[in-house]
Formats: sequence, structure tokens, C-alpha cells
Amino acid sequence: MLESTWEIDPTHSSLEFSVRHMMVSKVKGRFTRFTGTIVIAGEPEQSSVRTSVEAASIDTHESTRDGHLRSADFLDVENCPTIEFASTAVRPTDGGAEMTGDLTVHGVTKPVTLEVEFNGTGPDPYGGTRVGFSATTEISRKEFGLEWNTLLEGGGAVVGDKATLTFEVEAVKQ
Repeated sequence: MLESTWEIDPTHSSLEFSVRHMMVSKVKGRFTRFTGTIVIAGEPEQSSVRTSVEAASIDTHESTRDGHLRSADFLDVENCPTIEFASTAVRPTDGGAEMTGDLTVHGVTKPVTLEVEFNGTGPDPYGGTRVGFSATTEISRKEFGLEWNTLLEGGGAVVGDKATLTFEVEAVKQ
């Protein structure tokens, strides 16, 4: 039943991130416009995922910060309008899977590994079938050319280097 192509339902999915701010807390944000395709194969290792995120759709619930994140200091959405992910390998684990893939942010492509949890599958009220996954990874924003920062007077930086990416995905069988 799972073997098929599935389209990510952006209305019922979320792509979120968190990053340390001022060395004392974490700021969270999300991207609101994205698409993606999941291919679930009979052999899990042959499965794949491709996603495309509109970088300008970043939302941290603070318009001034969002504008700065869209600028050339960070995502540079005029020159790098999308964030892309394409899986290159899937390895089943006891609790789900590890998915390795190429993440492109700010025009820089680096391999990342996501810890993936299968959340289940079932019918929807429209006659279709849905599947759900959760996934997380941590990246260094500097490795993707997102180097802007300001040093704090007492030591440390305004923006931490590590960003945690969290994905809650619901997809519809095609």
C-alpha cells in the first residue's frame, strides 16, 4: 500500500527551524510555501524525496527580522529564491530511517542526514490516502554561506551557528 508516489500537502505540513539568539534562547521560524514529492519504493533503500522551498516565505513572526533574513546578509532571496533538498540515500533504522541528501541553501549545496520517523498512513475524507513523517537535522549555517553576525559586548554572538531543522510532513498518494 505504501509503494507509490506521494505529494507533500503544504497545508498539513510544516518546515521549521530554530537557532540560538543572544546566547540565551532559541528563535523559531518556518517556511510557509513549499512543494515536494516522496517516492516510497518496495525496498526502502530505493525511496526518495525532493522538495523545493520558497526562501522568501520565511516567517519568524517579526517582520523586521524576516526582512533581514530575506536580505543578502542571510538568504539573499533575490539571487537564491529557493531552498532545495534531494535525497541520495535512505537507510532503515530501528525507529524509522536515516535519509541522506543534498541540501541547497543560499546557492550552496552540502550533504545532510535527517533522522526520519514514520507516523503512519490512512484514508482521508476525500477518498485519498495519506502518509506522515517527522524528520530533524542540524546544520551549520556558516557552511551554507550564512555568515552574518554581530558580536556581543560580553562575549558570544547574536546568532548561533547551528540551526535545527524540523519537518512534519503529510503527503497524499498520487
